[in-house]
Amino acid sequence: MKGAKGGWKEFLDFHDKRFGSSLSDPAKRSIDTLIAFLTTFTKEEDLEFIAKITKDRERIEELAKNSSDVESPQQRLVRLTIEHPLYGKYYDPITSFNEEWVVTKLGKVSKAIKSTAMIAVDCEMVLCEDGTEAVVKVCLVDHHLVVKLDKLVNPNKAVADYRTEITGISAKDLEGVTSSLVDIQKSLKKLLSHGTILVGHSLHNDLQALKLNHARVIDTSFIFKYLDETTHSTPSLNNLCKSMLGYEVRRDDARHNCRDDVVAAMKLVLAKIEHGFDDPIAVERKHVCWKLNDSLAFIFFGKKFGLINSLHLQKLYVPETDFRKLFLRRIPIGVPSRVSCICYDTAISADT
Repeated sequence: MKGAKGGWKEFLDFHDKRFGSSLSDPAKRSIDTLIAFLTTFTKEEDLEFIAKITKDRERIEELAKNSSDVESPQQRLVRLTIEHPLYGKYYDPITSFNEEWVVTKLGKVSKAIKSTAMIAVDCEMVLCEDGTEAVVKVCLVDHHLVVKLDKLVNPNKAVADYRTEITGISAKDLEGVTSSLVDIQKSLKKLLSHGTILVGHSLHNDLQALKLNHARVIDTSFIFKYLDETTHSTPSLNNLCKSMLGYEVRRDDARHNCRDDVVAAMKLVLAKIEHGFDDPIAVERKHVCWKLNDSLAFIFFGKKFGLINSLHLQKLYVPETDFRKLFLRRIPIGVPSRVSCICYDTAISADT
């Protein structure tokens, strides 16, 4: 989309002489700047698009309100999800108006929030040659932990990496599979009618892959309070289950199992509803090391790093109790003299 002053970054270069497009994250911009950008649009189709976004945002805000005399436990978790600081970043209504996306019908909000029905979802995705991700497996369970859907999905595009070591799915598994993303979307629209709540851990990833916009959601990574809580990270499903349910979904670096993950997400919600868990909890944060030929290359601490160079590295998970010991050791000579990483907007380098 482009207004009279061009696209978003072009507008920023014109509007903000100090920072320009170097600060392009809308979440870090003021409301006044966002409004100024929207006023540059004059085409009818653009104005209709903005009206749709505004309507969708109003619907979300209405869901966040406790509009009934007695808020149900399920609706409270929907509200906690929407009120989380990261909700606006990960659950972007703009993407839902892109091609191939499906928007579920919520109906009248005052009626929808009375529904306590819940469906949990988990997906497995592969990396395609065009750089996008595609769903290859979907599993759904209801709040009774009854499986409502468990299907392989044909990505219908060339796959660059099946990520078999994570997904457990190979090219052979998808031979003869005819179910498409469109088929899955149709099934979801039926299951999520009349205000049914969609549950998942880091659910935005599944919604992106499914190309689905559903307003009434519970993200299990958002509904608990943590002793070391920050607004930049959330615990893994595995670590959260260890703390709240007393069991591991899988061992570190083991292959995912859609059914295990989706059941775990629903169990977390049911436990939250039954026991409250309103006090901050301790969740083990496992940190990541990178190894090359059994030599420590770089340490990852609590945030995502992206490797700039093309080294073939092995990712290892280290418990926090052992992690601090790594700082006492020197990086071995076998590691290249410079390993560069990016941590969000900050460039970090490790020299030996």
